[in-house]
Amino acid sequence: MSNNISEYGVNDNSYKSAGELAGITQLVDEFYDNMANLKEAKKIRDMHPKDLTLSKQKLTYFLSGWLGGPKLYSEHFGSINIPNAHKHLHVSKAESEAWLLCMAKAVENQPYHSSFKAYLITQLRIPAERIRMASARNQLQNNQ
Repeated sequence: MSNNISEYGVNDNSYKSAGELAGITQLVDEFYDNMANLKEAKKIRDMHPKDLTLSKQKLTYFLSGWLGGPKLYSEHFGSINIPNAHKHLHVSKAESEAWLLCMAKAVENQPYHSSFKAYLITQLRIPAERIRMASARNQLQNNQ
């Protein structure tokens, strides 16, 4: 993984810093291992299917494009609005933080430069919060 890229989030710098598709796949595998093994993540793990093959592929492909690499998710599955795709789930602050904990532990174990690790976790908070907000709006609408 490159540690001399000065501008994450520009062009494919983040994608390269994450180790391209192989590095993202490794990150996603560890993320789902954390989800399966951390007691704080039990509720979010239960939101997923037993077989995680498709979930892993979708997250890997999404992160590829999100980090500035190939837009594999849209090539294989079409467009996605992350908050709307998750709004049917009950995602409170606790579930959002559990998701981020699983991701933070996975990121920490990757051979990324420390500045990229910090950048990535900061950036991942954005979709996590948007998912939480969409879930809360959906819960409100369903309770009216």
